[in-house]
Amino acid sequence: KWSSIKHQKASTDAKRSNLFTKLANNISVAARKGADPATNFSLRLAIERARAANMPKANIEKAIERAQGKLGAQIEEIIYEAYGPSGSAILIEAATDNKNRASAEIKAVLNKFSGKLATANAVQYLFEKRAVIRLESDNPDQTEEAIIDSGAENYAKNGSTFSVFTKAENLISVQENLQKPGQKITSSEIIFEPKTTLNLDEKEAEKTIKLLKALDDLDDVFSVSSNLG
Repeated sequence: KWSSIKHQKASTDAKRSNLFTKLANNISVAARKGADPATNFSLRLAIERARAANMPKANIEKAIERAQGKLGAQIEEIIYEAYGPSGSAILIEAATDNKNRASAEIKAVLNKFSGKLATANAVQYLFEKRAVIRLESDNPDQTEEAIIDSGAENYAKNGSTFSVFTKAENLISVQENLQKPGQKITSSEIIFEPKTTLNLDEKEAEKTIKLLKALDDLDDVFSVSSNLG
C-alpha cells in the first residue's frame, strides 16, 4: 500500500513548495563526499533527481557550494528510526541545517499520529539498501530483454511501466544499460527496502499511511520508508 502510494505521489511532488529545498539539501549532503558528479555516485544521482524535477541549474550549483562551506549552514544527514501506530517499522531520512528543529518536528508528527521513536538499530536491520529504476516503454517485450541483459536483479511490470531493482552500487551501470531507444527512464533512486512486509487491516493501514504522509511532508525529511505491505 505505502510503496504504491509513494510512487503515485511522486508525480505530484513538483507541485509542493518544499520540493526544491529537499532536493537541494540532498545534493549538499552528497556533495560533502566530493563536488564532482563524475566521481561521486551519490552526487550524480542527487543531481539527476533534481534535473528530473526541473530544478534550475543555479540552485544545483548553490547546493554544491553550500556543501563546500561557501554558502549558509552545513546540511547534516540523519536517519531516524520509528514505529507506527500498529508496530510498523519506519525509517526517516532527514537532511537539515538544524538538527534540533528536525528532531522536534519529527517527534511532534509521531506523537500526533500515535507513532514513537525507536532506539538506534531497532528498526534499520529490517531494511536493506537497494536501487530502483522506473521507466516507461514503447516495446515491453524488448524492454524485458534489455532488463535481463542489464545486470539488474529483478523487476516488476505494470503495463508499459517497469520498476527495475538492483544493488545500490550497480545503479549507474544498470541505468546506462537501460538507456536505449523506445524506453524512457522516469526516475532512479536508492531506497531502503523492507526485507519482509507487515500486512494490516484497512483501518490500521490507513492510520499508518497518514503518519507516513505527514512525516514525508516535513521540510527536513527527504525520504520515508516503511515495511507496511
